[in-house]
Amino acid sequence: MKRLSVLLAVLVVAGPALAAVRITVEPDGNTAVIGYETDGERVRAFALDIMVDAGTIVGISDFIRGESTAENPGYGIFPANFSRYITVDADTGDVAAWDINEYTPVADPCDPGALGGLGTAGITIEMGALYYPPDDDSPNAPPTSGTLCRLTLSTEANVTVSLNEVRGGIVLTDPTVPATVDMGQASAMTTVTMMSAAASNVDLLAPSHPDYAEWVAVGKPACWAYPRQCHGDADGVAEGNADTGFYYVGPQDLNVLVAAWQVKEPPFGPGIASIENGICADFARDKEGNEATGFYRVGMTDLNRLVASWLVKEPPHGPGVRGDCGGSLAR
Repeated sequence: MKRLSVLLAVLVVAGPALAAVRITVEPDGNTAVIGYETDGERVRAFALDIMVDAGTIVGISDFIRGESTAENPGYGIFPANFSRYITVDADTGDVAAWDINEYTPVADPCDPGALGGLGTAGITIEMGALYYPPDDDSPNAPPTSGTLCRLTLSTEANVTVSLNEVRGGIVLTDPTVPATVDMGQASAMTTVTMMSAAASNVDLLAPSHPDYAEWVAVGKPACWAYPRQCHGDADGVAEGNADTGFYYVGPQDLNVLVAAWQVKEPPFGPGIASIENGICADFARDKEGNEATGFYRVGMTDLNRLVASWLVKEPPHGPGVRGDCGGSLAR
């Protein structure tokens, strides 16, 4: 697949150009859907800043990874994170794997011109399309309108999208097309009303998942969709640094567990719902205790899981923690 290197080179060197592209924000349950529409022009890449005026952006989902195909079209190349997580065979041009949980459109906050990232009030996303043949009539090209991604917010907020010109703005396949960018439906600060996940029609865990019934019973907490939550990752955030390595289970997760430790359910106590994000530390997804003294969601079984994954470094510094908890909500 030698074409990969060539097409990526085109994506990187192409200059930003204005296009007849409309960026949209639509509320959908407890999420905000970021979409795009054009008048027929093909967009090669997007670099967008997304801000909320209250709370934080806690997760991103509903994006593809890898090449755009007729069966799975979209923008699955993330320039900000490509070199961090994607390995390309120097001889064949083949990609070892696209389906890597850490490979998301969210630019690292340390990248030039990028916002603070997930867990803050603003993120920068970079999304490009790779397909073959690379012309506008390719059957594998993304459609001229669709969804870029879906964001999960921590609270009710107004969402605003703007171009990030430093990171490239909007790049067309044909930069000579005279047009304008319409941000009217993005800069109008669409209000996203955060409902509980139980009221949302978005199932972050599949109904076939063995923990689905328990997830529904405790109110469908979004954090249970973090790929490593059942192994001790309460917040979905990697701690550490590039020099010594990143890990998903560490002091931040321990803090959540300590706050929720053996908080009894009514009538013996206020219940796990009284602790902010407390249910996220229910790594074993069970309850402990008994009817005589009371039940609680966070206890020894959860501590054991956290200890088993404590400070386990992600590749290449360590084996990493398995992302097999059933969800794919990225932070």
